[in-house]
Amino acid sequence: QVQLVESGGGLVQPGGSLRLSCAASGRTFSSFAMGWFRQAPGKEREFVAHISRSNGRTYYADSVKGRFTMSRDNVQNTVYLQMNSLKPEDTAVYYCAGQMQFRPIAVLATTTSYDLWGQGTQVTVSS
Repeated sequence: QVQLVESGGGLVQPGGSLRLSCAASGRTFSSFAMGWFRQAPGKEREFVAHISRSNGRTYYADSVKGRFTMSRDNVQNTVYLQMNSLKPEDTAVYYCAGQMQFRPIAVLATTTSYDLWGQGTQVTVSS
């Protein structure tokens, strides 16, 4: 049974940075495509970033493009989300997710295309 565990959340001032980590246990996830999503209070879970399984190509939501960077370390079975220039509207619970089976790029931003989810980590951007 593969489990995803996020860490690295916290309270940060506007303009600050955080790095989230998502570690996979159970077996290697080098064959998984991975994603980050977030959910603010009263809002639906929304796509943040995705990294492919093979070539490490990344995709981002327009709202975070240029500020967030997703990466993966297949030796450590971990994906990261480096978040810079944080804004109050980035406040949310952040979830990592894994695609165990191939899914077309057209659905990478949909929650239903992911098979595994972590428990989430809170990110609060406030002065």
